[in-house]
Amino acid sequence: MTLTASSIVFRELESVAELKESEQLQRDVWGEDDMPDNSDIMLALQHAGGLVAGAFHEDHMLGFLLGFPTNDAKVQHSHRLAVRVEGRGLGLGEKLKWFQRDWCLDRGIEKIHWTYDPILRVNASLNIGRLGATAGTYHENYYGEMPGINAGVPSDRLLAEWDLNEERVAARKSNADFWKEEKLDHFALVTIPEQFGAVMKRDPDEALSERIRVRNELQGHFTNGNRIVGFNSETSSYLIG
Repeated sequence: MTLTASSIVFRELESVAELKESEQLQRDVWGEDDMPDNSDIMLALQHAGGLVAGAFHEDHMLGFLLGFPTNDAKVQHSHRLAVRVEGRGLGLGEKLKWFQRDWCLDRGIEKIHWTYDPILRVNASLNIGRLGATAGTYHENYYGEMPGINAGVPSDRLLAEWDLNEERVAARKSNADFWKEEKLDHFALVTIPEQFGAVMKRDPDEALSERIRVRNELQGHFTNGNRIVGFNSETSSYLIG
């Protein structure tokens, strides 16, 4: 199939069959050992006010997103985001997040929170750099030992906080290089590996050392009351302010 950005449709999942298809998409992305979110649970969450969305080329699901309500009616927790290999390179993950933002704003939801691995450059570039989320909470070994592509190092996570009405968030929708307009000498920097997966394969001990280094540096800044406010993709560095 010929894929172009203009041929992709973003919408909520509309049937149990599509929910079950999303289970397989999760297995394809995270591996068979990483249990997917169950279609029955996702159906219940959808009926309770959650968002279960996909990116489709014709009838083929290329991307998947799951978000659900929290104890604050104005905040949604974003739990899963995945894009199949054949859909990568088209910005589908980012576009699913902007779809989620519009969906939430239409329903009076003003913030979205989610956790992500702080040492993975692709995640930092998307969540902080292009979407404009910020972070000031670090969870050590959040999920415990994990299987599949996440195996081998502690499952540390940052809590990304996305203020949907913030001006800097809206600006990023039309300007992915927003951070370049900021004076970088105003920020402290925490650099992460450009290819952490390659480090994991080459030297697991080095990967663990890098995990601990990034953890300690970020926690030190957070303890002092600072937050992650940007990501410089050219230097693979968090901007702390």
